[in-house]
Amino acid sequence: MTVLLHKRRMALADRMADTGLWLLAAVNMLIALSFLVVLASLSPANAQDLPVCGGNNLLTRYETNDPAAFAKLRAEADAVPNGKTIFWKIEKDGKPASWLLGTMHVTDPRVVAMPDGARKAFDEAATVVVESDEIADEKKAGVTILARPDLTMFNDGKSITDFLSKDDAETLAEGLKGRGLSLAAVERMKPWMIASFVALPACEIARKTAGAAFLDQKLAKDALAEGKTLKGLETLIEQISALDSLPIEPQIQGLVQTVALGDTLQDVIETMSQLYLAGDVGMIMPMMRAAAPQAEGDVDSYADFEQRIIIDRNHTMATRAAPILADGNVFMAVGALHLPGAEGVVELLRKEGFTVTAVN
Repeated sequence: MTVLLHKRRMALADRMADTGLWLLAAVNMLIALSFLVVLASLSPANAQDLPVCGGNNLLTRYETNDPAAFAKLRAEADAVPNGKTIFWKIEKDGKPASWLLGTMHVTDPRVVAMPDGARKAFDEAATVVVESDEIADEKKAGVTILARPDLTMFNDGKSITDFLSKDDAETLAEGLKGRGLSLAAVERMKPWMIASFVALPACEIARKTAGAAFLDQKLAKDALAEGKTLKGLETLIEQISALDSLPIEPQIQGLVQTVALGDTLQDVIETMSQLYLAGDVGMIMPMMRAAAPQAEGDVDSYADFEQRIIIDRNHTMATRAAPILADGNVFMAVGALHLPGAEGVVELLRKEGFTVTAVN
């Protein structure tokens, strides 16, 4: 690491007052890209001696440094509808029950194990529904993505460096170097595409490239292996298009800040993992909003991100899932951040006439 890069990281940490305020910059891109981590495993090797990902819970530090602010954050999280569990039972018109599991798109064995009852529900279901059924075939998914170069590459003669200051270009170059990449090799890629290489900690990417499946991918593959019907709620192109539609400046800013965090991304993943495993998904988005810088432009950018990448997709998922769920005996798995809130998938399915009950 260069001295200059170290100073920038320290300045970033100081500006965010050691309260985890940098979480938003890293996790925004992480969430948006989580369904695209298949890019990191297009040519998986045999899974052997998988690295263990560590990390510290940032909320613990936040609570210690500013208890009053944390208490407000806790109260906000507690007020989020449907934010206290990741596993739900779905019923309608006397049909066999269906099940909804919120997922986290990582290979962590704690996450892949699933909560009590979820494995039994999966085993007994006739139909399995995931965000995109294309994740079951990495090579096919890769071909699908690369077939749309307009979504992955600048095609107007521009490059990523056209949007970077000299300092940010050096930060990005250093961060990419740590992943075995050069800025020159990726400069024609869209920001989200570059972020797919850096928005997860190195240990998680190493696990994926070694052949470890993330939870949604494992469920999709298991469904096909067991002769179940597998259905997707979105296509990869729809997902990428939603991400590509975001204004480029916030994408660039998030990319640079994420790279600057370096190894601390492990703390981000560990914090999210612990919240997920505790079923405390209602805490994730309030934490991210609390972590956002208060500049008006940033607030507007975050609202735009949440609308396009979370809320709009929630409506698409619920609308497309309803006719599949109508016959019952379905196991549905989508990212946990899509479940809570007044416009989360749980509440939207209730508006479709389903009884959706938390399974604790």
